[in-house]
Amino acid sequence: MRTAQHRWALRPVRDRLRIVRRVRAAIAERSAELEAASRTPQRRGPSEGLVAEVLPLADACRFLEREAPRLLAPRRRGRRGRPGWLSGVRLDIRREPFGRVLVIGASNYPLLLPGVQALQALVTGNAVVVKPGTGGRSAAELLGRILQEAGLPEGLYEVLDESPEAARQAIAAGVDKVVLTGSARTGEAVLNQLAGHLVPSAMELSGCDAVFVRPDADLDLVVRSLRFGLQLNGSATCIAPRRVFAPPALMPELEGRLAAAVAGLPAVPVPPSTLNFVTTLIRQAVADGGRPLNWSPAGPDRMRPVVVADARPGMRLLQEDVFAPVLSLVTAADDEEALAADARCPYALGAAVFGGEAGARRLACRIAAGAVVVNDLIVPTADPRFPFSGRGRSGFGVTRGAEGLLELTTVKAVAVRRARFRPHLDDPLPADEGLFRGWLLAAHGRGAVRRCIGLRTIVRALRQRTRSGRSDGTGSGGL
Repeated sequence: MRTAQHRWALRPVRDRLRIVRRVRAAIAERSAELEAASRTPQRRGPSEGLVAEVLPLADACRFLEREAPRLLAPRRRGRRGRPGWLSGVRLDIRREPFGRVLVIGASNYPLLLPGVQALQALVTGNAVVVKPGTGGRSAAELLGRILQEAGLPEGLYEVLDESPEAARQAIAAGVDKVVLTGSARTGEAVLNQLAGHLVPSAMELSGCDAVFVRPDADLDLVVRSLRFGLQLNGSATCIAPRRVFAPPALMPELEGRLAAAVAGLPAVPVPPSTLNFVTTLIRQAVADGGRPLNWSPAGPDRMRPVVVADARPGMRLLQEDVFAPVLSLVTAADDEEALAADARCPYALGAAVFGGEAGARRLACRIAAGAVVVNDLIVPTADPRFPFSGRGRSGFGVTRGAEGLLELTTVKAVAVRRARFRPHLDDPLPADEGLFRGWLLAAHGRGAVRRCIGLRTIVRALRQRTRSGRSDGTGSGGL
């Protein structure tokens, strides 16, 4: 793989993108096969898989075809911003591949999330090793076959088995970058291993997303959106809504509408361990004053969507990365109180704001989260331009979008000295201290008087340097 990657990195970006263009066509032609390979138990049908995974992956390919040449092109910095004392230095900024990138995927979106990350890694000149999440190997292997048929050289894309041990072995064998999508606990375990190898990473980790309902929000839109968020992929989505902050005047009506909207929703598959954990959290919330609006058992591995009213920010239910259809309602008098309540949660992946656009946008800019959607939920993040990043226990680094593409590159700066004058290579002279002090005043001093003093100091220092150079026979002197 290392040998193949070296050759791959030498190929022009547009050559790599020809393969991506063929992959995009194959995605369109084999959409049913891709949907079947990436299907999860929580999906409500093929259409949900197509719109949640297959279509966004094709859009991501088109984005790369259009934007990657510009984003990855070397940038030459001109004279602007260059210090005067470095005249003659030309600076080029290059984006180069890390080498071998390990993509650790999640089980809830086994095609889109690792697929976009793998394609971005390949376009930037890396080789890719994919460790799928549980149930994700079929999708990863199918994407690999499509890449091979599109002309990707051998040795650039490898799929491991789904076990955590496979990722541990890959890191121990030697990778140059890790991109992980998973829980915060998984992120901690991987980071502990990476620390011993000093391997950089991007971590897209758990979420416990907040929804801010402002006084001028359209409650019909809010309820429809929250109902959708509890159903999409069985609510097994990292940016699904979990905490809803609304003003006291709206809360009674919001509770009633949500209870009616959620009452008829079917139960969704939930792993028994997750179901037991969520049940414990809900019972603790009830003991602390929470009021479930529609809590009823569904089975040992299934769960109906639950809305918990009268929730408080300090409840454990609002502090954990719940990967199940649970929604907690918190009364907040205004934006300030809602922001303070939101800040008590250690997760900061995504958020949503509902209300008049001007006020909602102002609030969105103040929320501590990597991704904020105004007057909608989740779906706008499928935009291939949308960079995705977390804060706090939700991780760090960026995936997807232009920023995610650049995340998979390492920066190299190349400075070329074109002028022949290099006085710094000579031994320093006593007058050089005055020269430097004068330059600092002339270039950075406050006010015209100080700058003029700096210029006079430079002139005196240059005269002294000239005399010193003549006296010691060098004729020039150094810096």
